[in-house]
Amino acid sequence: MKNIALIGCGAIGSSVLELLSGDARLQVRWVLVPEASAAIQQTVARLAPQAQILPALPADARPDLLVECAGHSAIEEHVLPALARGIPTVVASIGALSAPGMAERVQAAAEAGQTQVQLLSGAIGGIDALAAARVGGLDSVVYTGRKPPKAWSGTPAEQACDLGALTEAFCIFEGTAREAAQLYPKNANVAATLSLAGLGLDKTMVRLFADPAVDENVHHVEARGAFGAMELTMRGKPLAANPKTSALTVYSVVRAVLNNVASLAI
Repeated sequence: MKNIALIGCGAIGSSVLELLSGDARLQVRWVLVPEASAAIQQTVARLAPQAQILPALPADARPDLLVECAGHSAIEEHVLPALARGIPTVVASIGALSAPGMAERVQAAAEAGQTQVQLLSGAIGGIDALAAARVGGLDSVVYTGRKPPKAWSGTPAEQACDLGALTEAFCIFEGTAREAAQLYPKNANVAATLSLAGLGLDKTMVRLFADPAVDENVHHVEARGAFGAMELTMRGKPLAANPKTSALTVYSVVRAVLNNVASLAI
């Protein structure tokens, strides 16, 4: 049995706990959150009653795997120290690595701890193909993301247009993946993931749309290079508990955890 530490117990974290509960091959022993609200306590008591709810991983705790699904601040607060201690980690908040020097810091911490950090594919597919294509040489990668207007609430898109009055698709952002991830950290993890697998944050081009004609999160990727060309469109259902998050992000986290306990992994 593998012991798991989970960072975050919001919409993603609680859904991950739900899908992992009852699997005899693993046990969530620690749930790391800034504050143990009544809702979090009830969720953990129901799905992982053996787990301790703590603000940080104890110095003497040695989980077999640390699972991050809490947001960008968790990288600095939890992931970097855990990697330096040699704790293998999977990270869902890939957009955090768009901050200057953060990707290098994460890699350095893993090297110092002689361990590995796995960046999850999250809401997008084709990451394996894109990373393989990079070996032969990539010429261009363009990502276009479309979400319902309400999914952009609380972001800079509110200054660009009246989200509630849109009758047709409106481009709220056009630029690099680094800029997109910094301006829309809760919505543009896909752009950051694609860039880290491909051409990098400053050469991956991104367009983001608020589109009243869609009720799903629509991701479109075009890549060209020595391998040929790739075009991928995904229409992801949003997570019921949080329309800013794709349900596939939760499944991506669960897949990564289960691959760590599986005899045959793909």
